[in-house]
Amino acid sequence: MEYTNLGRTGLKVSRLCLGTMNFGPQTDEETSHNIMDRALDLGINFFDTADVYGWKLGKGITEQIIGRWLAKGGGRRNDIVLATKVYGKMGEGPNDGRLSAKHIRLACEDSLRRLQTDYIDLFQMHHVDRETPWEEIWQAMEQLVAQGKVIYIGSSNFAGLNIAKAQFSAEERHFLGLVSEQSVYNLIDRMIELELIQTCREFGIGLIPYSPLAGGLLGGVLEKDLQGRRASDHIKKRIDEYSEQLRTYEAFCLELGVEPANVALAWLLSNPVVTAPIIGPRTMEQLEASLKSLEIDFSDEQLVKLTNIWPGPGGEAPEAYAW
Repeated sequence: MEYTNLGRTGLKVSRLCLGTMNFGPQTDEETSHNIMDRALDLGINFFDTADVYGWKLGKGITEQIIGRWLAKGGGRRNDIVLATKVYGKMGEGPNDGRLSAKHIRLACEDSLRRLQTDYIDLFQMHHVDRETPWEEIWQAMEQLVAQGKVIYIGSSNFAGLNIAKAQFSAEERHFLGLVSEQSVYNLIDRMIELELIQTCREFGIGLIPYSPLAGGLLGGVLEKDLQGRRASDHIKKRIDEYSEQLRTYEAFCLELGVEPANVALAWLLSNPVVTAPIIGPRTMEQLEASLKSLEIDFSDEQLVKLTNIWPGPGGEAPEAYAW
């Protein structure tokens, strides 16, 4: 396993991050525990979850599954970098979501209880809260850090402007601020190349891409269709939308002799701003197959071919849209 620093911090995390969103809804608890055991055996030390995962209001199903795994002991809590999130609606009350100081405090306490741990390595704001001032957010986060309940703070689904505002406010308070950003990023969905990636680079923030396979579209979906595997209606619509590009992409992967899913992961890993793509295996086989992505080194010509297939927004702003 390869390791890298999380953004500008001294914290070392694996180049692949184990996403747990499927634990509960798609993967039963026993299998989820086995996947986490195997991930740790393989050297994956970066685990990501969220309070809302499990999708039953206020239950925190996925955090509970992870908590029962951590409770097995054996030093596993110290061996992992555990990330969770705050923002989502966890109850029916008016303050049971978003980023008020009240909700941040209560959400942290609830996550600690469900996870059966006394600290969170990376506490991430799941979305931007335009109704809450940064002074309030940072004061709440500072208290959690001072109490030893949280070590680092991250964001998710932020724009470059949101990150800049957050960091300038944190600097005024002599606080570390954000160290990571989770965004949707893959060969198809490249919009963040306009401004978010350069913002992360400028502020020393590690980028943690989620949906690296575009919901399965980049995982060899045409070949799977030929094998008779059924796709959801949503995926079928996207296959129709990108059918020509997908044929070219899967032919390119076949020429390389590499599974399409690993090509998609390796492409993300080739970006120096990317810390670790989030993989969300439903099975042990999917987990183990993803490690092959770490062995792929693209030539400049191959990277150009991938960009020709999936061109993105044309580079970074303002050059992408100005002379």
